[in-house]
Amino acid sequence: MPTASPGALRIRSGAAAETADDGYKPGLPLPLGVQVVGYETDVASDPPDADGDAERDPIPEASGPIGGGLYVASGGSVDYVDASPGTELAFGLGERRCAGTVHEGDHIACDAADAPYCDDHSHVWVCARCTGTCLKDEMDCHETHAMYLAAFAPDVLKVGVTREWRLGTRLREQGADRAAHVRSFPDGRIAREVESELAAGDDLVDRVRVPTKLDGFGRVVDEAAWVALLDRFDPIARFDFDYGLDLAERPVAETMAAGTVRGWKGRVLVLDRGGSTYAVDARDLVGYELTDAVPERELQSSLGAFGG
Repeated sequence: MPTASPGALRIRSGAAAETADDGYKPGLPLPLGVQVVGYETDVASDPPDADGDAERDPIPEASGPIGGGLYVASGGSVDYVDASPGTELAFGLGERRCAGTVHEGDHIACDAADAPYCDDHSHVWVCARCTGTCLKDEMDCHETHAMYLAAFAPDVLKVGVTREWRLGTRLREQGADRAAHVRSFPDGRIAREVESELAAGDDLVDRVRVPTKLDGFGRVVDEAAWVALLDRFDPIARFDFDYGLDLAERPVAETMAAGTVRGWKGRVLVLDRGGSTYAVDARDLVGYELTDAVPERELQSSLGAFGG
């Protein structure tokens, strides 16, 4: 994986962002008011090693460190802070407010105090709430949908639905440890109806919060529980995911933007700093202004401080 200089910004979009030479240069003071407005996790480029008859291309398997980064905005333009494994981040966090919105590549700021987004800029994808009864004026999910099972260490088991061509990306962006494609449906409505029925049981959930996922970092999946679940289905394909984090224990949950990037798992950024390893929910960074002043405050370093 390539590395970048501390705090390097690469311009990705924005009307004023014609070349990388227009962006922030490492070693110079940060422009006033640089705000985190989003994040991105790259996909693994290695080919998959899946068992089953599924098409390989739409279901690439994660097999090693995955990069990512933060989108930041200043003066209307949007830049990209590379945060691939090995990158040194050296930012402090200033004030936090609504991250506004990005429209046609330009950032539209918002002064509301609510973060990461105020009510005017909070958008909930209506299909995420669908249980088989379409909530839109007109149903438009006519693509083939895949139903999947996902395991999050040690023993959280999830059922989910996504467009079939997006299955691999969806599994990785959640940070799943194991997964299986178990059924395909002609449209999203039928798929979500079956998903809702399965999630109503005692052993499957249809969403997993980040704190629950963090509790499984550095741990392994309960093999017996996973195998028992799959025995109830006839999987089309099964997947084991490796994010290259090499964690011997759970990292400490923190909100910070300074340290050496170890990697990403879902939207969680893993940083090494001062002899300890930290897990940062990237969404918790959205809305913050970045500063050059890296805090020297004492960070939590014991497992007893993790997650309360």
